[in-house]
Amino acid sequence: MAWFRKERKPRQPRRERLEIPRDTWEKCEACGHTDIRDKFLRNLNVCPSCDFHRRMRAWDYASALMDEGTLVEVGGELRSVDPLGFPDYPGRLKRSLANAGDTDAILTVTGQLEGMPVGIGVMDFAFMGGSMGSVVGEKIARLGLRSLERKHPLVIVSQSGGARMQEGILSLMQMAKSSAVLSQLAERRIPYISVLTNPTTGGVSASYAMLGDAILAEPGAVIGFAGPRVIKQTLGQDLPEGFQTAEFLLEKGMVDRVVHRKDMRGTLSRLLRHMTGRPAAAGHDQDEN
Repeated sequence: MAWFRKERKPRQPRRERLEIPRDTWEKCEACGHTDIRDKFLRNLNVCPSCDFHRRMRAWDYASALMDEGTLVEVGGELRSVDPLGFPDYPGRLKRSLANAGDTDAILTVTGQLEGMPVGIGVMDFAFMGGSMGSVVGEKIARLGLRSLERKHPLVIVSQSGGARMQEGILSLMQMAKSSAVLSQLAERRIPYISVLTNPTTGGVSASYAMLGDAILAEPGAVIGFAGPRVIKQTLGQDLPEGFQTAEFLLEKGMVDRVVHRKDMRGTLSRLLRHMTGRPAAAGHDQDEN
């Protein structure tokens, strides 16, 4: 009777199961829209659904602004130390270096923006919330002095929660240090443009972030010194909705223009050409949109 029995063999799957990497998809923090990570990256990390400007890493932002192949890092050898013996600070620095993969909370580079030589600093929120420590102040000072020597414009893209409390008064001193260098640029009439992204708060907003000859901001960026709860408790009254957004500050004259990230490179180029009186480089459009 075994001749009439059909031997059942386990059915093999027709298609191989493909393992999808965990970082293939990204989710917008504002609207919850989920899409392929590459689509976000091609859109400069701006949500294609609600236009929310998500945070960008410092190297990615600098590369989006500057001409390809022209970036040269300045002060990359500087490292934060623990001058006050703050508890667990060395461990946090070590973890931040491992997670962020950068030297500190700001990247400072020189390069060309549509053919124009500039110095640019881009803060990185991935490194301890973009907090301003001694290394951040030193990097800005060195980049500013380099701009003074070469008479090149300076651009700083801010993205920070403020001063780094683990360095105490040494962190607060960076406000004066960076501001002093920027005042020398102003005396020499060397343009400095400040770009405010989400968030720009604390000691950063109280110093170099608001000292630009022109101050640009990304849409929806949170900009302020103290948080809404602290301000409300201090004033003892309700605050207008969205009072710390880029659009509100534009209405009150604290920001010169709110610029979409995809237009930031062209806007900076036109402003710097106007400030320096330099014509556009060959191959770059001079028309203003």
